Amino acid sequence: MHWLRATDSFPPVEQALQSPNGLLAAGADLTPARLLDAYARGIFPWFSAGQPILWWSPDPRLVLVPSELKISRSLRKTLAKGAFEIKADSAFRAVMHACAEPRSAEGGTWITPEMIDAYSELHRLGYAHSVESWCDGELAGGLYGVALGRAFFGESMFARRTDASKVALAHLVRYLRARKFGLIDCQMHTAHLVSLGAREMPRREFCAQLAKLVHFPQCKIPWVLEQE
Repeated sequence: MHWLRATDSFPPVEQALQSPNGLLAAGADLTPARLLDAYARGIFPWFSAGQPILWWSPDPRLVLVPSELKISRSLRKTLAKGAFEIKADSAFRAVMHACAEPRSAEGGTWITPEMIDAYSELHRLGYAHSVESWCDGELAGGLYGVALGRAFFGESMFARRTDASKVALAHLVRYLRARKFGLIDCQMHTAHLVSLGAREMPRREFCAQLAKLVHFPQCKIPWVLEQE
């Protein structure tokens, strides 16, 4: 594993460890330039409070091709009901804070205050986005991630009401498909994301596709999502 100083570049992703899968480097910082360079190379930060910044590029990579989203019958009914008002980029920090809330008895989160500040700056610059499900004026669920060209890097999602995060994802995918995005990076394998259509892709193939997608012009900001 490589230890990075502020002026160091990332090593090739092929040098990432096999165990733990994808651990590439540690150190450096979370400046916008560093984060954008990482995402363009197929690298992302993931670390707990008290740890140094850890940088990852797992092999294989979990991805969701926008045209391959699986919408279950029950989710389709929820979408048809229009139970949630969908917004984008209207409560970015609130979404991050909600995603950071502990989800088990163990507690803890990798979305530290340092991460929230770093991604909020990316949001200010037009690279990080949130998609939110609102119900009765309250934030019911949502997700956030980073967009580079025609690639979207999903970071985290949360739900306070049934299907709220899935509805946000469905609207995000609709938005991305309309703008010819090629990939949604889901990073690590989870059964939940696989049930929604995500699949594993060899890192070499992922990085090759990424290199073609990240150089397209950025989408207009703030994002405006059409209602169903």
